[in-house]
Amino acid sequence: MQQEKQPDYHPVVFRDRSAGYAFLTRSTATSDRTIEWDDGETYPVVDVEISSESHPFYTGKARTVDTEGRIAQFERRYGGGDGGGTS
Repeated sequence: MQQEKQPDYHPVVFRDRSAGYAFLTRSTATSDRTIEWDDGETYPVVDVEISSESHPFYTGKARTVDTEGRIAQFERRYGGGDGGGTS
């Protein structure tokens, strides 16, 4: 492999401000802002809008869609439900 064609892969802190959660990983993402991590080192920090700590699916706060209720609402609004069609 040619080294000059490879992206810079380095430690980066991703921070979810809405959940107050941050984690250190390796990435090609860059940032001008830095943060001092628990190990005393300074790393670039990238703020994200959502992470596994704030995503409804991973936190168990996901909405479930009541499909039966939607079908009943449709039938009440537009009639139907007799299954006969047009004759």
